[in-house]
Parts: sequence; C-alpha cells; structure tokens
Amino acid sequence: MHNLQNTVLIHNEDRKRFELEVENSVAFIEYIQNKDNIVFLTHTEVPSELEGKGVGSAIVSRTLEWIKENGFTLAPLCPFVAAYLKRHPEWAEILAPGFHV
Repeated sequence: MHNLQNTVLIHNEDRKRFELEVENSVAFIEYIQNKDNIVFLTHTEVPSELEGKGVGSAIVSRTLEWIKENGFTLAPLCPFVAAYLKRHPEWAEILAPGFHV
C-alpha cells in the first residue's frame, strides 16, 4: 500500500485536471474554471486497482485545499465530490454562492 501522505497533488492545467499518481496509476478530478474564480469539479476517476484505498478521498481533500489556498470557490458538480462534502461539512465555507450539498 502506497503512503498517500507523501503523494503530491499535480495541477495539470493543460488537461484541466488535478492528479495523484499512486502505485503507477493516476487518479484525477477534471475541472472547469470560470472568470469569476469558481472551480467546477466535474468528474472524479480512480483506477479500479486503487479503489478502496482512500485515493478518491485523498484527491478530493487535496483539491479542496488547493481551491481554498488559491482563493477560489467551489462548484461541486461531480457526485463523488458532493458526497465527500456531505461527510465533511467543514468545506462548506468554500462553496460558490448558490451551491449546497
């Protein structure tokens, strides 16, 4: 099992996604950023060989940290991200106006 603590979140601007490379596989969250500095998280994908290892939660939490640290707000369009936010209401402060989970 890979230690997720030492895994670095990669902001792949060319592909419009955040990535975590774990055990030679890449998990990612796709996004759209608008001119109002809202980051719309649209799709999360974790390779089947990484499922059940906490990789999905790790990439969501790291991406939310990036959004907060960079002064953006969040529009959680991806159902996986929305489910994570329901379990972690402390992230409600970065939700864009009009978005609730």
